Amino acid sequence: MSSTPGSRELFKRAKRSIPGGVTYSIRYFEPYPLYVSKARGQKIWDVDGNEYTDYWMGHGAKIMGHCYPPVIEVARKYLELGVHVGLPHELEIRLAEQICRMVPSVEMVRFTNSGTEANMYVVRLARGYTKRKEIVKFEGCWHGGYDALHIAVKPPYERLNLGVTEEAVKDTVILPYNDLEIVDREIRKRRVAAVFVEPVAGAGGMIPATPEFLKTLREACDDTGALLVFDEVITGFRLSPGGAQQIYGVRPDITVFGKIVGGGEFAVGAFGGKAEVMSLLDQDKYPSPHDRVFQGGTFSANILTMAAGYTLLSELEKRPEVYVHINTLGERLRREVSELFEKHRVTGYMTGIGSLVGIHFTPIFPKDIKTAQLMKNEEMHRRYFRHLLENRIIALTQESQHFFISNSHTVEDLENLINVTEEFIKIEKHR
Repeated sequence: MSSTPGSRELFKRAKRSIPGGVTYSIRYFEPYPLYVSKARGQKIWDVDGNEYTDYWMGHGAKIMGHCYPPVIEVARKYLELGVHVGLPHELEIRLAEQICRMVPSVEMVRFTNSGTEANMYVVRLARGYTKRKEIVKFEGCWHGGYDALHIAVKPPYERLNLGVTEEAVKDTVILPYNDLEIVDREIRKRRVAAVFVEPVAGAGGMIPATPEFLKTLREACDDTGALLVFDEVITGFRLSPGGAQQIYGVRPDITVFGKIVGGGEFAVGAFGGKAEVMSLLDQDKYPSPHDRVFQGGTFSANILTMAAGYTLLSELEKRPEVYVHINTLGERLRREVSELFEKHRVTGYMTGIGSLVGIHFTPIFPKDIKTAQLMKNEEMHRRYFRHLLENRIIALTQESQHFFISNSHTVEDLENLINVTEEFIKIEKHR
């Protein structure tokens, strides 16, 4: 608190005009959030001039780090030429073609302004295509703020969030993550329009799906006529050029994208899949608005966002060394912190895959989201978050730490994080 008086005063000011003082509740942490003045690479600076190593990374959007020069350069160019015109332009075609080339399951794609929007439209598209109502989602998985999917995100899973009605979620079926037997049985006995799943449960604790789980979902959907939807807002283009589905070898019918599709700098969402399904959005094929699925938005596929996204994705396609670097750092972080827990006999576990890393203070290894959320030592998580903060390291969030590793992070950054974590483990050992 002594080193961040500027942030303290800004938070006091914010609370007078912004509910809670923040525009997204996870951005709040005790006693007040930091207010950022500048960001470059893997570093951010607060308004008091303090420098931090950032693993929050724009909620995971910054695969190349903050203000990646090629993206910023093309953004400057289109700020001069035109940002949003409300009409079609070539860059939306280029980015759509780029996504289809990098993700084989995607034959056609549409753009939105957020992952929430994309998931909302996919629910409508799946219901329109299958002529069914029920959708499946999993405990602890996050698909944005759309009512039909904004359920069972945090325990108790059966409790509705304020403002979400029973009618809005009456056709949403909640199932346990990574539970093959229950999931297979429940999908097969219902008329399901779509099964929504995060291949790696992000907000749930960076819990990867097991390969068997995703294969079971694929088989159950094939056998029952349901659509399999991968929410790759976090994993898309981050785990590999083709996302999580390339790593797992399981192709969904529809994929939802976000974050990195906008170059990591601009608000974006997207969804794409089989041409047969996506054609229900086609106004030429279905002239009557009652016969097609609606999707659109004033700022959808604006020039600036498309230019940034195309610049970044076309580069990621050609640079396998990026994935080698970030995945190697992620594997090392999981391995070495796990070894520290064992060495000091402190109960803690590491999860994740590639450049996505989660840390868990739970009594047993969290192979599912329910374990990660219900059995965590929340006070220990808060102490760890504070310890990181006081050592000028930022992780997402104060309640459960997630680390997004970018191409700008160095081996030295990682070693510092490991050393700071060992200091915390030693403190906790003698608490």
